[in-house]
Amino acid sequence: MRTVPVDSTARHPMERILTPGSDRTLVEQIVDWYAARIDERLLRPGSRMPSVRQFAAGHGVSRFTVVEAYDRLIARGYLESRRGSGFYVRDRGDGLAPRAADAWAEPAGARIDIGWLLRNMFRKLPAQNMPGGGVLPTDWLDADIVASGLRALGRQGATPLLDYGDPQGFGPLRERLRQKLAEFGIGARAQQIVTTNGVSQALDLIAQHFLKPGDTVLVDEPSWFLMFGRMSLLGARIIGVPRGADGPDLDRLQELAQAHRPKLFVTVSVLHNPTSTAIAPAVAYRLLQLAERFDFTIVEDDVYGDLHPGPAVQPCLRLAGLDQLQRVVYLGGFSKTLAASLRVGFVACEPGLARALTDLKMLVGLTSPELGERLVHRVLSEGQYRRHLDRLRARLAAAYEPALRAVERLDMRPFATPGIGMFVWADAGVDTTSVAQAMHERGYLMAPGSLFMPGQRPSTWMRFNVATTCNPRMLADLQEVLGQVRARAGVAGA
Repeated sequence: MRTVPVDSTARHPMERILTPGSDRTLVEQIVDWYAARIDERLLRPGSRMPSVRQFAAGHGVSRFTVVEAYDRLIARGYLESRRGSGFYVRDRGDGLAPRAADAWAEPAGARIDIGWLLRNMFRKLPAQNMPGGGVLPTDWLDADIVASGLRALGRQGATPLLDYGDPQGFGPLRERLRQKLAEFGIGARAQQIVTTNGVSQALDLIAQHFLKPGDTVLVDEPSWFLMFGRMSLLGARIIGVPRGADGPDLDRLQELAQAHRPKLFVTVSVLHNPTSTAIAPAVAYRLLQLAERFDFTIVEDDVYGDLHPGPAVQPCLRLAGLDQLQRVVYLGGFSKTLAASLRVGFVACEPGLARALTDLKMLVGLTSPELGERLVHRVLSEGQYRRHLDRLRARLAAAYEPALRAVERLDMRPFATPGIGMFVWADAGVDTTSVAQAMHERGYLMAPGSLFMPGQRPSTWMRFNVATTCNPRMLADLQEVLGQVRARAGVAGA
């Protein structure tokens, strides 16, 4: 078989991935870069690597650095050394157990859909290479809060953690959540709150309770992509309601409700994902009237709501506060603010529904993990969480304007500029799926607009995470890719 040397200077210049001042060593950066491209099948089995001398001279590193990086890649099963010939990408279809990352490797030309984004969210890319991610970088979060909470729980003894927890959720946490909701003007008793394994499970339980095949669900368009796939699996029909800067288009919602008699409308009142906008009071009141008139339940997802700086900056009215949980089901959680792996979410709703959801929760998963719930309770009770949120809000506010300006310099038009929240939603003028595919080949995770549309139809929009958007190398690559896509599409000014 003819072998072709892999010259990374040609297609993937090494200066793009060797980051001066990085907390990773040069060896680690080289290993991670090549491992990712082999996992993604961008470097094929049998391809010859640059020689140690060639690599060192071409990229300004020592030969010792290259040798150590190649040795690590050999140890991990990525490369093999052939005496007198050099280093080659190893064919790992020889009975070796694949690495966990292999299971997520994308075949060439893989379709970008909800599954693609979910798989790539777990690729462990550097945060600065994930402008399409939906979480804050780990170095923005406070690991000490989590660690100190775990140590404190350990000192209390493990006995309470050895049995099943309360099916409805850890009682003291539900009481603390009742107090938290009261701060939003939502009157709920602890008996009306059910904890879940993240907001995703909360939404799943609600869908299973309300929906049967053929039922219609209305959602914001654009909106959080994960709900589309799960509700579609239940046989529901998902229809989008256009989202404006002040909330859903109520005229269109009324038309759809009259024609389809939906069971649910899933929306966001505060820090909407992906636009970071808020629902206006007049829109909120009329929306509740439409829900009453056409007999549908509103599911209010407030998972990003804790990042909102308050009504002095932007309206932060919750539908559940107006409705007092009569026709609104409220969802919240802590994965976006404390830790992505801390899967503690909750549902607040009317008492009968809370009982039904608790029964369903036991059927599908017994109880939610009480260790995480006890940890969140401790953080909420000791005042650490409020101070942590203040720091996150300030940091997001400082990051928003630079991210917005960076997006605008790419000749992308923002949907809105609220100046707060985690996201900028911007129009590139061309189908962003092809942009995301090209950027993926360069080692970046983007979030094209098609993933936020029911049916995943083509879209010119793209979501940017303000915490991870100002990476100069990423922006330079994106500028180049956008220019190429626009030129192919014949967009003026490309």
